Amino acid sequence: MSVKFEKETLRTTNVPGATDAKHDLAHSVGAALTRGGGAQGYLAAYLQQLQSNPLRTKMLTSGSLAAFQEFLASWIAHDRNKNGGYFTSRVPKMAIYGAFISAPLGHFLINILQKLFRGRTSLKAKILQILVSNLVVSPIQNSVYLTSMAIIAGARTFHQVRATVKAGFMPVMKVSWITSPIALAFAQKFLPEQTWVPFFNMVAFVIGTYINAHTKKKRLAALRKKHYGDGGSRSGEFDRRPGY
Repeated sequence: MSVKFEKETLRTTNVPGATDAKHDLAHSVGAALTRGGGAQGYLAAYLQQLQSNPLRTKMLTSGSLAAFQEFLASWIAHDRNKNGGYFTSRVPKMAIYGAFISAPLGHFLINILQKLFRGRTSLKAKILQILVSNLVVSPIQNSVYLTSMAIIAGARTFHQVRATVKAGFMPVMKVSWITSPIALAFAQKFLPEQTWVPFFNMVAFVIGTYINAHTKKKRLAALRKKHYGDGGSRSGEFDRRPGY
């Protein structure tokens, strides 16, 4: 008994240094994000709203980020509207999708996931939670996302929507499977739990903007090739043409 007690005591005396360092780093990151940890910090106010009005706050956040993501991707890809601007008809449609489809769906699925694993803190439970998130939650969210994007892009029949989902499902899932564990591991190690929601929102925003801009560039390149062949001398003129 005494030998076991001494070993346990020795082990616990070595841990606090690493634990304190991790806590200090997490506190520093959280304090920086909340403007010094004051009650008037922007992030602190946002987190307060997230706690008191979770669904409404998520709807406003998701709608705003989805609209800005579409606008930013159009600017990066030089995808202009009929008037030569970047505020295309997809911007308000993406806002509607983010606020009324993406946010409620994510809120519902994450609540179920949290209830399933509430109070289970073992390593096995954490790994199982990640697996359920990547193999159940992500496929549902990505399928709804691709369906919505197909409809926003003009698909009107079931076969058109199904073709879009079938073509884009695995590429989107591969991105989710790569980025989701990395983002989660980073949050677990460096960020306080109350900052996870805005952190994951920003990760999704960056990745979504990149994918959206890349898709727009490929579409514009295909249209240029169709109209002008392989010559690139008129590509700038094509970007400025109304209707694209």
